Amino acid sequence: MAVSTKQMSLIVAAFGVASFIFGVVAENKKPASGTPIMGKGVVICKYPSDPTVVLGYLSAVFLIASTIAGYFSLFYPYKGKSIPQSTLFKNTSFVVFFNISLFTTGLGAAMLLWPTITEQLHLSRNIHHNLNSDCPTAKTGLLGGGAFLSLDASLFWLVSLMLAENVREDYFDQIEENVKGEYDEVLTSDYNTPPGYGKDFA
Repeated sequence: MAVSTKQMSLIVAAFGVASFIFGVVAENKKPASGTPIMGKGVVICKYPSDPTVVLGYLSAVFLIASTIAGYFSLFYPYKGKSIPQSTLFKNTSFVVFFNISLFTTGLGAAMLLWPTITEQLHLSRNIHHNLNSDCPTAKTGLLGGGAFLSLDASLFWLVSLMLAENVREDYFDQIEENVKGEYDEVLTSDYNTPPGYGKDFA
């Protein structure tokens, strides 16, 4: 099934927005801390039920999906026509935004997964031998920051796709000009009268 750049743009944007929404909701739902309950030489941390871990992982999954779709969209052979990757990477603007997209994606994924995994560990390892434990949760603000970076990453992939499309159009326009020039040259040489042609009939 053939897809267009518009369809790929919508897919990348939709995944990016989904990642952003899940990340923001996860940040808002995360409790500030748990409730310490004293036991025999231990502190048992009781945390309120919240979907932070699930939402954090969903946000990361959609960020990865947006990245895969964004990367795939840059090199997909639209209308059955593909261009060498080396041609794309000769364009300075494309290279800059491509690297920014990768960097933003990596940073966003780190900021989403770090607090999500930390929160999961806090919930599963809720018995502490340190009687002064205040039942902490994951650092506040990281999930929200990761959500915004996810949205930024999807936007950078869209910019990269736009630049790739410009390079693609220039590439095929150049090929058409070269083919047309060769064709015109062949026609001109075919219709040129050879030297001495017609003298035998004079």
